[in-house]
Amino acid sequence: MNFLSHYYFERENQDGNMVMGTVLPDLAKNAHKEWNLYPQKAAALFSADPRLQSLLNGWKRHLEVDLFFHSSSFFASETAKLKQLLLPILSDSPVRPSFLAHIGVELVLDHLLVTTTSININSFYDHLDSVDDEILTTFLRKCGVDETTHFFNFLNGFKSGRYLLSYQKLENISYALQRICMRLWPHPLSEATMVLLGEKLEIYKVLLEQNYLEIFEDIEKKIR
Repeated sequence: MNFLSHYYFERENQDGNMVMGTVLPDLAKNAHKEWNLYPQKAAALFSADPRLQSLLNGWKRHLEVDLFFHSSSFFASETAKLKQLLLPILSDSPVRPSFLAHIGVELVLDHLLVTTTSININSFYDHLDSVDDEILTTFLRKCGVDETTHFFNFLNGFKSGRYLLSYQKLENISYALQRICMRLWPHPLSEATMVLLGEKLEIYKVLLEQNYLEIFEDIEKKIR
């Protein structure tokens, strides 16, 4: 699941540190793709400070939600649907249809959460802004990250740019997918393919919005 889908499960949580923790695995990976952090394997390191504990609790919640999501029949069936829509437009692209479908489902879920007002993006960012940089630095160092400047450069840009607000428009999901693909392929999608991708996402959105909340409701029951 993507940032906003993870936030859905903490939308009523007033603990900014835990909210930050639920998206911290993705923030860290986006900041430095070679970081592999496993704080859940050394939980005792974070128990002395309740703020560190909240960050860890959020991190563990992220892993729990992803496990339920990626092992669900919903995820399997939805990625299969989107893959079939994408196959005809990717014949001249290096992008793997299964990869694009996987990320596409997650981003369209975020889009639907925003457009149906199931979550408030500004509240999400307010929670991130409330987290003290020093406690985040301590958390990361306990995870084995000695150089945190790169992370905070990414995080500050992520917060100040409020990029996730762009998810309110489905056309921006296409560009988000292009940027993600560019991390793996230098020239993933041509302009013509981008146009076709937008059309396929429009079709898929209509299909997904009929039952998209089911997966959130199902996971919510499991993590209570």
